[in-house]
Amino acid sequence: MKAVVLAAGEGTRLKPITSTRPKHLIKIGGKTLLEYCLNALKKTGIKEVLIVTHYMSEAIRKYFGNGEKIGLKIGYIEQEAVLGTGNAISIAEPYIEEDFVVSYGDLIFSADVLEKVVSFHKEEKPAATISVVPVKNPENYGIVELENGHVKRIIEKPSRNETPTNLANAGLYVFSAKIFEKIKQTKVSVRGEWEITDAISLMSREETVLGIKIPRNEWLDIGRPWDLLEANRWILLRKEHKVLGIVENGAHLIGPISVAETAHIRSGAYIEGPAFIDEESDIGPNCYIRPYTSIGKKVRIGNACEIKNSIIMDNTHIGHLSYVGDSIVGENCNLGAGTITANYRLDAKTIKMKIKDKVVDSKRTKLGTVLGDNVKAGINTLFMPGVKIGCNSQIGPNVIVYRDLPANTITMLKQNLEQKDLKL
Repeated sequence: MKAVVLAAGEGTRLKPITSTRPKHLIKIGGKTLLEYCLNALKKTGIKEVLIVTHYMSEAIRKYFGNGEKIGLKIGYIEQEAVLGTGNAISIAEPYIEEDFVVSYGDLIFSADVLEKVVSFHKEEKPAATISVVPVKNPENYGIVELENGHVKRIIEKPSRNETPTNLANAGLYVFSAKIFEKIKQTKVSVRGEWEITDAISLMSREETVLGIKIPRNEWLDIGRPWDLLEANRWILLRKEHKVLGIVENGAHLIGPISVAETAHIRSGAYIEGPAFIDEESDIGPNCYIRPYTSIGKKVRIGNACEIKNSIIMDNTHIGHLSYVGDSIVGENCNLGAGTITANYRLDAKTIKMKIKDKVVDSKRTKLGTVLGDNVKAGINTLFMPGVKIGCNSQIGPNVIVYRDLPANTITMLKQNLEQKDLKL
């Protein structure tokens, strides 16, 4: 059985992180999101994968090549424009001869879940199998209504009062080749796209289309910045951890922790797992790395810093006496001494973040800052909860950042100084 992985989207809700990379190449715990997806496919026995690309497609092709390094045979096909999931699957038709798996490339899921879906499809032999997962906020998802296990209808993001069930479309499918004919029969949606859910709905009127429930704790949909923090937690809890690098006397490592072979943990560092520290990173001395922290390659964490529940990407420097909590810091950033990412509101309310020009409630009481690549912050910069900083921006010393800052800008504090003669 072959697999088709959809990796064409831009991931605009994840900006500024996706301003410089496709969301499928965001690294957590030393691997990209797409790599976790491909590894799950491989563990299920799938050997051939066709990846549908569009946004920054060359970066994805370059990263994975022909798939030999991860033990898969990988091919690529370009979606000329992002015209929906139905259109993306339809262009794979010349490469498909039998039933096949489809997965969205920005999902995190266990191999056990995929094995369950594939085995169910092989046993029942329907025209299509769609996985569903219970969610707390059904209005944010495509909701699937089942009747005796059969797909009755799919409703895209219904209002909370109109949702018939809390079962969301989990984005893992097994299709027969009949799906291609149904895609051709669908009409463009109000979003100007051809949706695979419309094709499934058409198929369910004439063919057997079954739904299978999967556990919520074995699946993650990544669409917004705070979803990356959830994915980081999910990955670090399941990862096999090994300490291979240099750990000086006086450093304390508590719990499951990965330290890459060329990483250096200096004396006085206190690290609580689960945590991940990649190649050539230099941690400490006398710093505190708290659980659910993922640190990339060639990262420098200075003296007396505290990092908590955060993703720190490659080649970033965090100066001494700094605090980074519940935050995502892009590549090649430099945070001056005393930089603080505030992650908790004074009134203890949930933190909102601006997503695609719309203010969205994260439903989290702890959420810090999202910094794009190449951001530089001067000493004693303070980022308030939920702010985002665009790539290549610079913030001067002692600035309190209350709102999002666009890319390629410099923000400085204007001072009014008064000078008088000293009377001796």
